[in-house]
Amino acid sequence: MVRAHPRRSASVNTDMSTDPDQIRAQIAELLADLPDPAQEGSGFDQLADSEIDVIAARLEQAHELLVQALESVEKG
Repeated sequence: MVRAHPRRSASVNTDMSTDPDQIRAQIAELLADLPDPAQEGSGFDQLADSEIDVIAARLEQAHELLVQALESVEKG
């Protein structure tokens, strides 16, 4: 279901790109192996607490990445 290995924090990236395709690719990479709650039989309702924590951390990293991209656009 969900790999429990840590990802590099989006907040560590000091070279923030404002290229939409690159940002989409980074978000897709962060979220690639997360279960899709919209799919039948995804098992989303049977996740362990540790898996939910991993999902929450990934979503937070994706959010941070988007916030940084918006900040870069506003500055640039």
